[in-house]
Amino acid sequence: MIRLAVLDMAGTTVSDGGVVERSFVEALGGMGFDPDGRELRAHLDYVRETMGQSKITVFRSVFEGDEARAQEANQRFEAAFDRAVSRGEIEPLPGAEAALTALRARGVRICLTTGFSSGTREQLMDVLGWRDVIDLSLSPGDGVRGRPYPDLILTALMRLEVDAVRDVAVAGDTISDLVAGTAAGASVVAGVLTGAHDRAQLESAPHTHVLDSIADLPAVVLAT
Repeated sequence: MIRLAVLDMAGTTVSDGGVVERSFVEALGGMGFDPDGRELRAHLDYVRETMGQSKITVFRSVFEGDEARAQEANQRFEAAFDRAVSRGEIEPLPGAEAALTALRARGVRICLTTGFSSGTREQLMDVLGWRDVIDLSLSPGDGVRGRPYPDLILTALMRLEVDAVRDVAVAGDTISDLVAGTAAGASVVAGVLTGAHDRAQLESAPHTHVLDSIADLPAVVLAT
C-alpha cells in the first residue's frame, strides 16, 4: 500500500510557463554569454537534457568545475526565477491540487521536491498556498544530493516515518526523476507528460508508468 508520494514541482505539479528555461538564459547572459550565440544555445541544450537535477550541479557542469562562477550563475538564476514567481508567472498545473487532496484523503503523505534552493522553494510554497495540503517539501542541501540520486526520496521517507521504500510512489516530468525513484526502490515510478521530457525520453528511463498528468496518479496509487 502506498503511504508516501514524492512529487516533483516544476513541470509535474506546477506550471512554470517556460520560466525555468528563461531564467537559465538570463543567468548565462549575465555571465557574459551572447544570448543569441552558439555557445549559450549549446549550454541550453544541456540544461534541457538535465532538467530535474539540482541547478547548482548543472551550473558546475556548465562552468567545468569553476565553483565561484557556478555559484554566481546559480544566484543569478534564482534571482530571475524569484522575480517571475513574484510576478505571478507560476501556477498549479490543471488537476494538481485535486490530486494532492485525493492522495491525502486516502491517507497518503505528500512530499514535494525540487532542484531549486530552499529559499526559492519556500517562496513557491507561499505563492501556491499548499502548505496545508502537503506534509513536507525538500531541496538538495548539505548531505542531501539532488536528482538523479535518491536522497530526496529517502530523506522524505525518513522524516515522515514511512516504514519501507515499497510504500513510496514517485512522480516527475524528467528522466532524472525516474532514475531517482528507481534507485530509491519506490513501487510506483511515474513519468508525467506535462513538463520537460516527452514520452520517448521518459520511456527510455526505468519506470512503472507514464501518465498524461499528475491528475492520473491517485488512480495508480489506489490500484497499487
